[in-house]
Amino acid sequence: VFGRFEDLLQETAKSPAMLWYLDNARSVAEPANRTASGDKRVQRFLQRSDPEIRAQMPTGINENYARELMELHTLGVDGGYTQKDVTELARLLTGWGIDRRGFGSGGFQFRSVVHDAKEKQVLGHRFPAGGGIEEGERMIAILASHPATARHIAQKLCRKFVADEPPADLVARVASVFTASHGDLRETVRAVVTAPEFLDPRHHGGKVKTPLEYAVSAVRASGATTDGRGLGRELAGLGQPLYLCQPPTGYAEESEAWISSGALLARMNFATALLEGRVAGTRAGAAPPELTAAGLGGPDFQRQ
Repeated sequence: VFGRFEDLLQETAKSPAMLWYLDNARSVAEPANRTASGDKRVQRFLQRSDPEIRAQMPTGINENYARELMELHTLGVDGGYTQKDVTELARLLTGWGIDRRGFGSGGFQFRSVVHDAKEKQVLGHRFPAGGGIEEGERMIAILASHPATARHIAQKLCRKFVADEPPADLVARVASVFTASHGDLRETVRAVVTAPEFLDPRHHGGKVKTPLEYAVSAVRASGATTDGRGLGRELAGLGQPLYLCQPPTGYAEESEAWISSGALLARMNFATALLEGRVAGTRAGAAPPELTAAGLGGPDFQRQ
């Protein structure tokens, strides 16, 4: 996460988890858009397969990953792309799938036989007919360096670390660092946390921890040790079960999503259970002085 944004984007595009979650592993070119040799190889495979396998074979493009790549990962919902761009990007990414021979351990596989071989155009960039995996890689690089991507990433980082509605001037400055450093995430984050707005009293207390942040920081602050077993269940009760967010947008960063009377009560109950040693697999350790002075935390509190 402290490398270059483009490298992160290229790696996630080829991650079996991403390919599976957003259905790109099922995305193949329409038969008319495949190369003649590729289409013949697919037809020979289907002729050898039984009817059940043929019924499960993908038959066309799937736009899910292409849409989220632009809307969520790079340009943002107002990034200037059109539905035509989504479709054309999905065509560029046909054949990007999973090597199912090693499915248990995961592996990326580019299947040229089901890649769209016809000419394409995305955001004004033309891709001549006859291309392969390099088309998608080139377009990902273009998206990573797009001005809209710089603004989108800057906005997300400033929302995460400064305020739900970060100052526009700060977002603009962070975006310029992102662009000037060619997407260097370390330098981009440095621009956020060294900005005057980061320590501005007007923004103090403006962010609420997500349940994950709250639980992890509580374990650290109480000096506890944990094997994580019970924390997973506690996080589900706090409203943020690990790796189970349904929409591809991920869990909310805005504070209002985590503030309600029920949510605050759940956090109080978790804190009490943690200090009383009632979280499975977690044991309170040497509490900080402020907790010890109040008679809270550690084995003495548990015995009481």
